[in-house]
Amino acid sequence: MSEDQKRILEHQLWNIANTLRGKMNADEFRDYILGFIFYKYLSEKMEMFANDILLQDKIQFREITPKTRQADEFLEAIKEEALEKLGYFLKPEELFSEVAKRGMGDNTEVDQFDETKTNFILEDLQKILTNIQLSTMGTESEEDFDNLFEDMDLNSTKLGRNPESRNAIIAKVLSHLDKIDFKLKNTELDVLGDAYEYLIGQFASGAGKKAGEFYTPQEVSKILAKIVTTGKHKLKSVYDPTCGSGSLLLRVAREVKDVAMFYGQEMNRTTYNLARMNMILHGVHYRNFDIKQEDTLEHPQHIDDLPFEAIVANPPFSANWSANPIFTSDDRFSQYGKLAPASKADFAFVQHMIYHLAENGIMAVVLPHGVLFRGAAEQHIRKFLIENKNYLDAVIGLPANIFYGTGIPTCIMVFKKCRENPEDILFIDASNDFDKVKTQNILRDEHIDKIIDTYRNRTSLEKYSYRATLEEIATNDYNLNIPRYVDTFEEEEAIDIEAVMREIKQLEAKRSELDKEIDVYFKELGLVFENI
Repeated sequence: MSEDQKRILEHQLWNIANTLRGKMNADEFRDYILGFIFYKYLSEKMEMFANDILLQDKIQFREITPKTRQADEFLEAIKEEALEKLGYFLKPEELFSEVAKRGMGDNTEVDQFDETKTNFILEDLQKILTNIQLSTMGTESEEDFDNLFEDMDLNSTKLGRNPESRNAIIAKVLSHLDKIDFKLKNTELDVLGDAYEYLIGQFASGAGKKAGEFYTPQEVSKILAKIVTTGKHKLKSVYDPTCGSGSLLLRVAREVKDVAMFYGQEMNRTTYNLARMNMILHGVHYRNFDIKQEDTLEHPQHIDDLPFEAIVANPPFSANWSANPIFTSDDRFSQYGKLAPASKADFAFVQHMIYHLAENGIMAVVLPHGVLFRGAAEQHIRKFLIENKNYLDAVIGLPANIFYGTGIPTCIMVFKKCRENPEDILFIDASNDFDKVKTQNILRDEHIDKIIDTYRNRTSLEKYSYRATLEEIATNDYNLNIPRYVDTFEEEEAIDIEAVMREIKQLEAKRSELDKEIDVYFKELGLVFENI
């Protein structure tokens, strides 16, 4: 698929999403449109899978009806295989395209949609979404499909004042989506996955502060993913303790040939559902991901899992947490002697992640600049990580205003338990390398490549990067503020005072001559002004 075709597809999907825009907020209609796209994906995967099984019987899955000979035997055999391989099951009449056709009713052209000609499909659709979940009950995939569609309330008055108006808008959305080919048969393309990521990004850009709950800008995700995959061609595991929509985990998978297992935790229930959908929709088998829903700091869900080879995260900046004294005996925090402040959980997330990091692993986390220089408990933790453990590998300063909903400058801290360069810490100041697009700052590929090349080669570049020894950092009392190490000061050009004075005198002489000329004109006009 060419870039032009990809852009056309993205615009098509965004236009369909905008069908709902006038009826609800961006973060609300997001759940409907992404849910419908996910339902379409499950349907098409189900149909392709079933047709492969039925190939020798010379019958298509959607052709099976109650009147079909051996219909029950066919469906039972397909269901057993589907639950094992796909993790769910849909009947032929439950396929997306079948429901969309029923909803079209007497309409012949989706672009000339007449809402009065639609058929009522709301009840059927709600049952089908419930049945997808019910089909997994008692199977290995039950947890991965549990309440996946719970945010899609088809009876919400936000969709319409009455059932008829709600039915009309949903029938229209399904009919438009049914016309789009996601090319799932071409396994080399991830058209739907790319389109899904595009939509998530679009919703994030319009969601303001709420965007931070589920989305990390792709440019930042790319930097984190490239850092944690440095020197690796495949990963046993990747973990994100605040995984949002799961996009950051999936970005890591683009940088290596193979990721055996994805782990993540997300507190927000709606975003947790989105992450599971995103995994499945990108072709990650239900056995290859373990996404949990809970507060990571207060109730960690992967505490007994093996250490992770790669860890990435964009935690909520300076969030509140309990900082309960009971955590001083928690293995994640106990060795540090102090807990992160209750009003700033940044280092609590760092400590949690380091606890889970494998000896050969790399960890990259986005944090607000305050973690680099704030005092008290945070200074104590910084000192322990550097002086006692020597885990900090690099500090990378990013431009301001690259995250949705906040304009604050941020940094990336990179940690390793077994560092190849234990004698110094690399500082990179990339805060001035960006392009401004409308009100948002963005990173281009050349900006990202410069950061990654500098990190991987540990290059010292004038006014950009510097390798600070541990002694220098100790001398600075473990203050990691980047300007202390990367000198970006631009010396101003020296001013020639004598030349400036000569120029001022020349201007004053010229002004005096002009005043005399003006006086002559005033006298000719009969205008006389007293000296002021």
